[in-house]
Amino acid sequence: MQNRVDCAIDQSQSEILIEQLDIRIHGQGLHPFTSTVRNVVSRSGRDEGLCTLFIRHTSASLLIQENYDDSARIDLENWLNRLVPENDPLYTHTLEGADDMPAHIKSALTATQLSIPFQQGELMLGTWQGIYLWEHRHFSGSRQVVAHL
Repeated sequence: MQNRVDCAIDQSQSEILIEQLDIRIHGQGLHPFTSTVRNVVSRSGRDEGLCTLFIRHTSASLLIQENYDDSARIDLENWLNRLVPENDPLYTHTLEGADDMPAHIKSALTATQLSIPFQQGELMLGTWQGIYLWEHRHFSGSRQVVAHL
């Protein structure tokens, strides 16, 4: 004799949600988009889960970092630019400009995806944490980040 367990599954909570976010940026640096991600989580109607973010570029990355004092982000940018300088004579990938190969290296050293839990419909970020797109090129325009809940 088999035991049968009946359980109800809330279909709205079990469906996968994927949304592409177009993040406008203006040049190199850390560009905040925490509020955009909060809106995605809020609109989903989900109480809890995991929000995964993935950037669809090889010359930019994602970061959770200090959201209060701008000097922390400026120091990070300056440090990474010193670590991976433009116009290094060792670079052979130079067709797209002096900032392209350093941007690929910076992206390889940082993160192209993040996972942030949420509970009661709110991201579980710390008090001073924000979500940033870290643009490594001297590019202005739109970058695409995929949000998956």
